[in-house]
Amino acid sequence: MEKLRRVLSGQDDEEQGLTAQVLDASSLSFNTRLKWFVICFVAGIFFSILGTGLLWLPGGIKLFAVFYTLGNLAALASTCFLMGPVKQLKKMFETTRLLATVIMLLCLVFTLCAALWWHKKGLALLFCILQFLSMTWYSLSYIPYARDAVLKCCSSILS
Repeated sequence: MEKLRRVLSGQDDEEQGLTAQVLDASSLSFNTRLKWFVICFVAGIFFSILGTGLLWLPGGIKLFAVFYTLGNLAALASTCFLMGPVKQLKKMFETTRLLATVIMLLCLVFTLCAALWWHKKGLALLFCILQFLSMTWYSLSYIPYARDAVLKCCSSILS
């Protein structure tokens, strides 16, 4: 359990420079970090489900896009409480997940643009689907060999 605490709080990373350690330091205890992680993650799930429910109302595509995107942002922000924001950003932009991160962030922005400014319902729905797929691919990058397993599974289904 102590090893998990050190890894999640960023104390296990010996390569970090002094500046990064200072920026990454937090006065929050491990229990507080864990509680806020759960709160943000549950809020993210709640907003996503709420957005899905609002989809069926007249003009609900805008509300769906906003709440679904807000839910994904809350779920993504929840991990900042475990790792710290600087370490989270560094991990997000590592070469192994750079493409997934960029696509995910673009889909978040384009979903809101399509729903709120461009008023294209189909495009907003397409970007929500791409948002889901890119968030899934991004999340799989944190699980060793998960992307390879998914690719093998998909290739065996398609062939």
